[in-house]
Amino acid sequence: MLVSIVIPCYNSQETIGKVVELAQEEFRKLKDYDCEFVLVNDYSRDNTWQVIKELSQRYPNVKGIHFAKNFGQHNAIMAGLSYTKGELIVGMDDDMQNHPSQIPQFLKKMEEGFDVVFGVFKERKFSAIKNITGSVSRFLLWRLLDRPKDIQMSSFWCCRRYVRDEVVKYDGYNVFLQVLFFRTTHNIANIEIEHYARESGSSNYTFKKGLKLFMSCLNFTVIPLRVATFMGTLFSAAGFLGALVVLIRKLLDPTIAVGWSSLMCALLVFFGFSFLMLGIIGEYIGKLILNINRTPQYVIREKANITEKKEEIDDRF
Repeated sequence: MLVSIVIPCYNSQETIGKVVELAQEEFRKLKDYDCEFVLVNDYSRDNTWQVIKELSQRYPNVKGIHFAKNFGQHNAIMAGLSYTKGELIVGMDDDMQNHPSQIPQFLKKMEEGFDVVFGVFKERKFSAIKNITGSVSRFLLWRLLDRPKDIQMSSFWCCRRYVRDEVVKYDGYNVFLQVLFFRTTHNIANIEIEHYARESGSSNYTFKKGLKLFMSCLNFTVIPLRVATFMGTLFSAAGFLGALVVLIRKLLDPTIAVGWSSLMCALLVFFGFSFLMLGIIGEYIGKLILNINRTPQYVIREKANITEKKEEIDDRF
């Protein structure tokens, strides 16, 4: 069975070759599986694309894609998925923190009949700040998304061909891959894996990129709008109730002075919440505009070891 390995690459000239070579070694040990690689260079600032081209010349099962600009990790994965031929697809990072030696664990779990398997890290090898912000974002996402109970998501995963076929139909600009998996199937499992330390450099996932990815989930849920409706109703009711209490107290005792401090606090709370909700609504409108304007998910500048068009690949299955 052919397994396609999709790896989004950004400034990984020091590690991507090692990832590919170690993965090749793992598949040589497996009797029933063969592999191909689709490496997507997300407009790196170093020589990552040159390394990918050299790998594609050395190994006939390595394909390369080079973007015309930086589109982001999940958009890069979508491009890679479009050029996969495997019955199973594995997605992993380029920095050796998702170690190739753990791929067989995913394949073994998929043999149990699951459609998607996510790796769950025993211990995350990130900085304290990144661990905290990651925990907060995961907590919020788990409550915003329609996902199977107790299922955790990560950047190390495996899915079946039919799931890939459904996912690549999505042509919106804002991509959140794991949400597309949840939208396709709930036959999903987790496996516990090791999270290795980075072998070189620092994380390319800045706070800004993480926030952008988190906000892209608004494409797939209306829960924030429902929360805004509920909170707006709650605050309005509290405001009317407060005004009624003040009026009754004033009628009972005309000498009571109305406190400006309490009034200002109330105004700050109400206006702060209003602007927060306006920001959320603005995000929805902005994403709608991007989709209406047909903003591309990605633009491919160059390919390596790819002769077929993605439409021809899809027609085979």
